[in-house]
Formats: sequence, C-alpha cells, structure tokens
Amino acid sequence: MNFKHISVLLEECIDGLNIKHDGIYVDGTLGGGGHSKEIANKLSEKGMLIGIDQDKNALKAAAEKLKDAKCKVQLVYNNFRNLEEILNELNIKKIDGVLLDLGVSSHQLDEAERGFSYMQDAPLDMRMDKGNTFSAKEVVNQYSHGELTRILREYGEEKWAKRIAEFIVEDRKQGEISTTYELVDIIKKAIPKGARKEGGHPGKRTFQAIRIEVNQELEIIEDTINIAAKYLNPSGRICIITFHSLEDRIVKNTFKALEDPCTCPPQFPVCNCGKEKMVKVITRKPIVPSKEELEVNSRSKSSKLRIAERV
Repeated sequence: MNFKHISVLLEECIDGLNIKHDGIYVDGTLGGGGHSKEIANKLSEKGMLIGIDQDKNALKAAAEKLKDAKCKVQLVYNNFRNLEEILNELNIKKIDGVLLDLGVSSHQLDEAERGFSYMQDAPLDMRMDKGNTFSAKEVVNQYSHGELTRILREYGEEKWAKRIAEFIVEDRKQGEISTTYELVDIIKKAIPKGARKEGGHPGKRTFQAIRIEVNQELEIIEDTINIAAKYLNPSGRICIITFHSLEDRIVKNTFKALEDPCTCPPQFPVCNCGKEKMVKVITRKPIVPSKEELEVNSRSKSSKLRIAERV
C-alpha cells in the first residue's frame, strides 16, 4: 500500500511543540506519520508518542514509519474528539504537547474511491472513518433544500449555495446522485458561466462543505482544544494546522478564550468570576508556509499554524 502524504509546516510544528526528550506527545491526526516520525526522533526511550487516527490505512502506514522509534509508541484507532477517553484508557494523567493537522490527508485525496476529490470520478463517500455508515451520498440525496443551503453557506462559504442546493434537489428527482462527477456536473450547471472563471474549481467549496458535514469536523475542534489544555503540563504546547477560515477562526477564538477567560463586566475593578488563564497564545498571527514549501507541496497553500502554551 502506497501511502503518500507530505507533512505540512513540518519544521514549524516541531519547533512549535518545543519538545522535551522524555515528554508525552499526542499526534491527534496521525495521517502517514510524517509529523509523528519527527516528534519521535526527538524523544528518548523515556518519551512517549500517542498517534490517533480514524483511518486504518493511515495507522498501518504510520506503524511502518515508526517501527524503529526509540520512544514508546501507542497508535490508536479513534477520533481525536475522544482525547480524554483515550488518555484515560492509557492511564495517562498529563501530556506535554498535542498536534492536530485538520486537513484531509493527501492519501485520502489521491485514493479516488474515497470520494473526497472533485478531480476524480468516484462514489460519493467522503468518510474519514470508513466504519461510519453516514456518507456524502446521504447528505446529497436526503438533506432538504434548506439544510443543503445552510451547510454550503456555513461550511463552504459558497455564495451560490441556494442555487446549487436547488439544482441538487431538482436533479435527484430523476434518480439518486451517486458519484462525484455527477455532483460536479450539477454544480457547474448551477453556477453561472461567468462566475466559474474565478476562484478555482467550481466544486471546491461544495465538496469542502459536504466533507465537513459528513465528518462533523467543526463541532469537535473547540472541545478538543479545551480537553488538551486541561491535560497539558505547564509549558506544554498545542499546535493546530487549519486549512480554511472557519477552522482557523474557531482555533483563534478558543485559544483567546483560554488566554482571557474572564466573564466579568468591563467596569469591574477586579475579576470576580474566578476563571483563570489556562494558556498563553504564542502565535498572535498564524504561521504560514514558506515560499520553498509552497513550491514542493501545493496542498500546503491555505494552511495556517497556531500555537498556544499551557501556563
């Protein structure tokens, strides 16, 4: 099995984690294990790496990549949203760093039959965890016009959301929409020709929106950051790579709320709410890929890295 995945912002993540040789680190989005391999390289025999992924192919590829690691390695088939449960099962009370790379892996995009890509014809799927029964097919064929409009607008920031939803609902009256190319054709018909000339592939935002809905990607970010902060040792760090403005906004706002959690009215001379600062935000502005990285990995184009440190 060829699991090809180029890790995004690799050096920046490793620097950002500020790794202690005997620390415990969690890679919540293991993918092909590129980030994890570099974390493991910096850990001693006393250190530990916990890699989490909901894609069994990713876990297999990462196991191969990490087989010679000096540190203890624990690979877990799960979703990072269950971080607390995973740490409890492993009997781990505190950790020293967490990394989340929120993008779809290159492997998932390249594996046509997974249905993530609008560039390859495949069954409408988009499940990151193939154990789930709910897929893109259900979203496209069962959601109402209103529900489709909402997710395309909210998760895809698609200005033609209402019109695309109308065309999907109309088309499926003739029979089930079952492939990525069928959906791309509908999107192309829905977006006026003049508007299709700008902003890349016309299916990009719709596919993003449906993928987020299928995998509940946004709901889990804030909760996971709060859990990670609770488990981090002082000076432990959380590094998160996002790929679109919705994710980035959630990360930025959650970090901000953990840095300044006070809910007292501004006119209060002293804080009475008792909420204490949990993190210090390290990146006031997100770190973005260098020109050199963009040249070798075009998929890193929209990535942003934000870092916070436990106080």
